[in-house]
Amino acid sequence: MGMRRRICEGTEQIRRGMIMDKIIERLSEYGVVPVVVINDVADAEPLADALCDGGLACAEVTFRTDAAEEAIRVMKKAHPEMLIGAGTVLTVEQVERAVEAGASFIVSPGFDSEIVDYCIERNIPMIPGCVTPSEVAQGVHRGLEVLKFFPAEQAGGLAMLKAMSGPYTNVKFMPTGGISAKNLEDYLSFSKIVCCGGSWMVKSDLINSKDFDTIRDKAREAVEIVKHARLNMAG
Repeated sequence: MGMRRRICEGTEQIRRGMIMDKIIERLSEYGVVPVVVINDVADAEPLADALCDGGLACAEVTFRTDAAEEAIRVMKKAHPEMLIGAGTVLTVEQVERAVEAGASFIVSPGFDSEIVDYCIERNIPMIPGCVTPSEVAQGVHRGLEVLKFFPAEQAGGLAMLKAMSGPYTNVKFMPTGGISAKNLEDYLSFSKIVCCGGSWMVKSDLINSKDFDTIRDKAREAVEIVKHARLNMAG
């Protein structure tokens, strides 16, 4: 019985790893993830349209509003190809609601061991936040390959991230907080960064004023910055 259980656990770990690897691969391809706050569900579909038209078929929909859960559901229905995560997840109950709505991965602002362990046990891809080596160590202990560095700029920016990541050679990061079109390429120049989270192309005033054309254009600009950064790294 013990051997069978270990085999089953090993199989689940492999399966979880494969799912997460695919998500990491897609996040790396996009290079930047729009961090979205949606107050009105009616804005979800046109926002998804704008991001996809701009070449960014991904989003982190934050659970800061009552509209978040339904917004994920609407965006996923309108664009099944989109990679949609749920951000600012603070409770296990929010994890359940986000996954049921169609979220492919969970992002939290800090390292909440209860939420992280819950996701790991259920094979739910999870990117918890960290800002100290001790928090990174907790992620390493659990076998996590990608961690969110938040709040990035306020916590020392790229210099801090480089210094902190030195001892942890197998971990990569998704810095979020203070990332913009001005410093995105600088962050992406560091090989330990999978992608960056940013809200400059999906600011709340743009969404609330229904200015989806500007969101589309800013998404396109972000895509071009990522392409330029990737070319420089390759060169």
